[in-house]
Amino acid sequence: MNYKRLETFVWVASLGSFRKAAERMHTTQPAISARISALESELGVKLFEREVGSAPIALTAKGKDLLPYVEKILYQSEQLRKRAESTTAYSGVIRIGVSETIAHTWLSTFLSRLHNEMPKLDVELTVEITTVLSAGIKDRSIDLGLLMGPINDPSIVNLDLCTFSLSWVASPMLNLPDRLLYLEELAPWPIISYARNSKPYAEISQKFRELEGPPAHFFASTSLAACRSLALDAVGVATMPDVMIEDALQAGTLKRIRAIWTPSELKFTASYSDEPFNPIAEVAAKIAVETANEYAQMNT
Repeated sequence: MNYKRLETFVWVASLGSFRKAAERMHTTQPAISARISALESELGVKLFEREVGSAPIALTAKGKDLLPYVEKILYQSEQLRKRAESTTAYSGVIRIGVSETIAHTWLSTFLSRLHNEMPKLDVELTVEITTVLSAGIKDRSIDLGLLMGPINDPSIVNLDLCTFSLSWVASPMLNLPDRLLYLEELAPWPIISYARNSKPYAEISQKFRELEGPPAHFFASTSLAACRSLALDAVGVATMPDVMIEDALQAGTLKRIRAIWTPSELKFTASYSDEPFNPIAEVAAKIAVETANEYAQMNT
């Protein structure tokens, strides 16, 4: 029985669309249709109700009955591959979404290890904010996300990766006092922060809304590199991951501000959907965890 046909059956059943399955498997819609037709002929049953229009493809009663068995076959095939330690046999494309903090730290090491362990695998990389990556994981347009997690969804696997502490920083040109500062003393300058639909922004903006006096003004960005540049140019006061400002602090182009309150540290997870079972994402996530742990040990 053809493995690729079984895999195609599971993806069409999961995504409810021949087109989406073709995109996921990096082939054409006619190829997907041909695989399903060949599998139906081989099994002697109809697996899907093919309705005209934009309605999702629906499983037949027999298709629903066979789906768990096919998923089990794929899972057991993967276990056999693991027993044989044949990760080098993996091929195809993995779509990885990454938060910018990780892109600036251990991403290169991770991708090098991924290539060494799965040399036949192609990678499509997206650097985005967590809300966008989370949505991509849920709709299966991203196979693996290295993001601020976890994602609260029963179909999503979340593996702890790493944490990054945050600090308040500003250019010495702002002449902020060298002492413990109240947030009210930072509010006169623009607060340079993460994007508006992010966890850090929500926490920081809430804290400043609680203050008495004039409201603080925020310069929010999806790019941490842009935030760093704004801080360097004395546009305002920024909150940044320590790993992204160490060189500027040593050079004296940025100054760490001692404030009475600092945002919570950033917690990252390797997150992927296991419905349907996605062995490449599972292996890649474990490599990411190992890479993150080694990076943390080297920087403690």
